Amino acid sequence: MPPVSLQSIVKEFDLEIIVEFDNLDDIMISVADVTRPGLQLAGYFDHFGPDRIQVLGNMETAFLERLESKDKELRIDALFAKGIPCLILTRHHVAFPELLTCARKYSVPVLRTGETTASFVSGLVKYLNVELAPRSSLHGVLVEVYGEGILILGESGVGKSETALEIVKRGHRLIADDVVEVRRVSDTTLLGRAPDIIRHLIEIRGIGILDVKELYGVSSVKMQENINFVINLELWDEKKTYERLGLNEESTDILGIDVPSITIPVRPGRNLAVIVEVAAINFRQKSMGYNAAKALTDRLFWT
Repeated sequence: MPPVSLQSIVKEFDLEIIVEFDNLDDIMISVADVTRPGLQLAGYFDHFGPDRIQVLGNMETAFLERLESKDKELRIDALFAKGIPCLILTRHHVAFPELLTCARKYSVPVLRTGETTASFVSGLVKYLNVELAPRSSLHGVLVEVYGEGILILGESGVGKSETALEIVKRGHRLIADDVVEVRRVSDTTLLGRAPDIIRHLIEIRGIGILDVKELYGVSSVKMQENINFVINLELWDEKKTYERLGLNEESTDILGIDVPSITIPVRPGRNLAVIVEVAAINFRQKSMGYNAAKALTDRLFWT
């Protein structure tokens, strides 16, 4: 997982630059944790992570305001001497002269935002968790169907893109075609998106490259989506026995997370877009506690 440059964070959150040293692109953030250094300003540095972004809010600012100038500078100096990547002031707090002196002494950028501390820290941690998440690229298609992120996998030529196009025509949304960038943002959540260069584009053999957003409007695409369900498409094999009732639970391992999945055999005459829609609805129904196959089994058992 590549680190995130401080310049990217400045642009993403529209941060005001108070002190910089023309090195924002060179300062790389590699941890998603953010620190409010209240204890550190009080002199406690055990278990302190100097590689984390430091944020000063109301409490930290109020504490520093009560100190004499010399004491204030000593405490801020001790924090900056640890080699922190940057310091961000929230709520448009004014940077103390002592803070600016220490920033220049240790070449630490000082930034500012008008957001509340809780809101800003929450947004920053969420952004870093996504950008720093373990990731992988898969050959497939990601669509949103009835609010569920459906990852369609299969060999080239099996009909993934054609199925996705029909799904879009039926009112659902395309996230990625051909290459899906998958990020593990938590122990239970996978987030998928398209590479920037092919975002909103889809390839249909015999036609070429299509811009889905231009053809069907902005409501037909989405930047990213959680991967909730996997559909594996494969050419129909007469020698293979396929699931008939749906009692057997399948899963596909992606970045160490087992994602519920099914395998759909493909042959002429099957309306894959409708099957994907029904699969999405059935998955949601199972998530809500109802399994039609088990219900049928119970009826047969009690009959």
